[in-house]
Amino acid sequence: MAITALPPDTDADIARVTEALAMITPRWNVRILLALSGPPLRYSELAAKVSWLQNGQLHPKLKALCDAGLVERTEHTARHVTYGHTERGVALLPVLPMIVTWAEDHLETAARPLPAIEQIEDSLTLLTRRHAVAILWVLKSRQEVSGRALARIVMPSRDWTNVYPPLRQLVADGLVDTEGIGRPYRLSAAGDGLSPVLGALSAWSAGQPLSQAGQHPVWGHPQAKPAPRPWVSSQSRPAPTTLPRGTGESSPAWHNRDLFSHATTARPKAVIPAGGPRR
Repeated sequence: MAITALPPDTDADIARVTEALAMITPRWNVRILLALSGPPLRYSELAAKVSWLQNGQLHPKLKALCDAGLVERTEHTARHVTYGHTERGVALLPVLPMIVTWAEDHLETAARPLPAIEQIEDSLTLLTRRHAVAILWVLKSRQEVSGRALARIVMPSRDWTNVYPPLRQLVADGLVDTEGIGRPYRLSAAGDGLSPVLGALSAWSAGQPLSQAGQHPVWGHPQAKPAPRPWVSSQSRPAPTTLPRGTGESSPAWHNRDLFSHATTARPKAVIPAGGPRR
């Protein structure tokens, strides 16, 4: 059944990304996935890596990750059981450093340097607000939309005023901008900056390689076709130049240990304006 008044393909895309976020947002899920990076682990070995979890908390979370298809339970013998990533789980991991990059550029400055894992968890909290993904999708594709029109698209079967609580929350979170009551809504710079993250999640949830994220019809950045130039006989050949970095570049190299402790980067950070996205 449709969840929005958008075209079926777009509606399914939003539903898949919402489901993907729901897999990893619950508390400790990302940390468990990172702890499983490497060879499969026995339950006791994994428990030692996530020792902050109390007795009885790890097992249901592992089961949920197995049910989601991100973790695989392998029973070698009755007394030898290991847990490790599935292929789908491995394919999802490169999205995490994209989230860290977005958080460093757009989330408000914390009072202390935050480990990258906390940057991820703070970002996921913003993205999993109710109706957030659908609202961001519409604003990205339509540029500016009134609250009433947005409600007809995002929640067509409900009273249109129900769109305002999630909209106000997204404005407070710094992902959406408006000039005031009765004025249209648009993505903020931080909301627009989510393009690599949401494009990658869309590609992953559709079973495509993350390299396809740049071709997403809403969040992608396809290269513009060069304007045709007049044909010139015996045109001189220009000297080779360095090509600019494209949006399809792979994300910077990272290590799992970087996500558990604050890691400095050589990349200069953008100045974060006051009133930006909250944590």
